[in-house]
Amino acid sequence: MILVTGGAGYIGSHVVRDLADRGYSVIVIDNLTTGHIEAVDKRAIFIRGDAGDPKLLDLIFKTYSIQAVMHFAASCLVGESVVHPLKYYQNNVVETVRLLQKMTEYQIKHFIFSSTCATYGIPNQSTIDEKLPTHPINPYGKSKLMIETMLNSISASADFNYIALRYFNVAGAHPSGEVGEDHDPETHLIPNILRHLQGKSSYIEIWGNDYATSDGTCIRDYIHVTDLSAGHILALEYLLKNQGRKTAEIFNLGNEHGVSVLEMIHLCEQVAGAKANVKIQPRRKGDPPQLVASSQKIRTVLGWAPRYDIISTIETAWNWHRKHPNGYN
Repeated sequence: MILVTGGAGYIGSHVVRDLADRGYSVIVIDNLTTGHIEAVDKRAIFIRGDAGDPKLLDLIFKTYSIQAVMHFAASCLVGESVVHPLKYYQNNVVETVRLLQKMTEYQIKHFIFSSTCATYGIPNQSTIDEKLPTHPINPYGKSKLMIETMLNSISASADFNYIALRYFNVAGAHPSGEVGEDHDPETHLIPNILRHLQGKSSYIEIWGNDYATSDGTCIRDYIHVTDLSAGHILALEYLLKNQGRKTAEIFNLGNEHGVSVLEMIHLCEQVAGAKANVKIQPRRKGDPPQLVASSQKIRTVLGWAPRYDIISTIETAWNWHRKHPNGYN
């Protein structure tokens, strides 16, 4: 049985569905602060609560035979982390410490961690591989790097194996249109563009158009949420198949293809068949001109490969937004 924390969230809910499709028994812990009960696959056991609640974890670990933990529960808004850093260190670091303490107590040895490319900070190269030094510039990225550091220390001192997956820009929705992206507030570019094209906002903002890129706007690497989920399943199966072998790995998850903000707006217009009203704003502090992943390591070690290109990613997101104009509500 697999325990998924934060399994009612955008990424976690897709992974839960894919785990169930592959025949895994799944338990979801989520406090529904930002997640949606409607997103949780009905085949999973759902428990409302905090991922770092010692009493709840005692109950789960005593009742069920847990093979591995996949940890998605976290606060994840970069801007908010700057304004409320203690919230991020509490929710992300302290709660994870409590979870890891209970895993150690019950000798649960396999851990998949939802990390982020924000651990790299502002890199000095356009394509990012796992060897690049980590210099996070905000509490969100710092909190994730702290957890990676803890995992490495635990693995070095105990029979404990982990894989941390550093995401780039996750986008899209399940091809069924039943599970998708519904945040409040929404900070991701594609859903904000599509919501604007649905008439839910008067304009879409571009934060800076004077960067040293082809059209002056920032370039980012977008990965479909289903491709991201496939990476988690491969990571889980790698740990389970290699029991007895020490594993402490970090992998990037991205498409290795950059798309600028302006290009993304045009692509969304193409898919939606509508014209966007664009408003240029000043640069935001700390936005790197270009962030594109190298995913060669996970391709080589785990055999992962993306199936969705950027157009099909937008199409699945548009399908979700048309079917759910008000999200899960």
